[in-house]
Amino acid sequence: MDVSWFLVLSAFIFCVGTAGVLSRRNPLVVLLCLELMLNGSNLALVAFSRMHGDGGGQIFALIVMVIAACEVTVGLGIIVAIFRRRLPVDVDELSTLRG
Repeated sequence: MDVSWFLVLSAFIFCVGTAGVLSRRNPLVVLLCLELMLNGSNLALVAFSRMHGDGGGQIFALIVMVIAACEVTVGLGIIVAIFRRRLPVDVDELSTLRG
């Protein structure tokens, strides 16, 4: 397969994630859409790595996956704290976690 197909799929996945982040108000859905955006960028990195024949893009994709895992851990911790405090779950209404 040609690399351009992978890049088109990567752009589509990234655009779906961007649309989800911009249109949704639930923080959990926003986190999932951010993961879609990161996975789209990972696919592009691996496609470019394959096109050039080296492993640099795959190493960067691994780093992005580690950062995504850390982001999900912190984000889910914040969401659990929000639900325990019975604060509004709407992203627009959340300003701070008052303790």
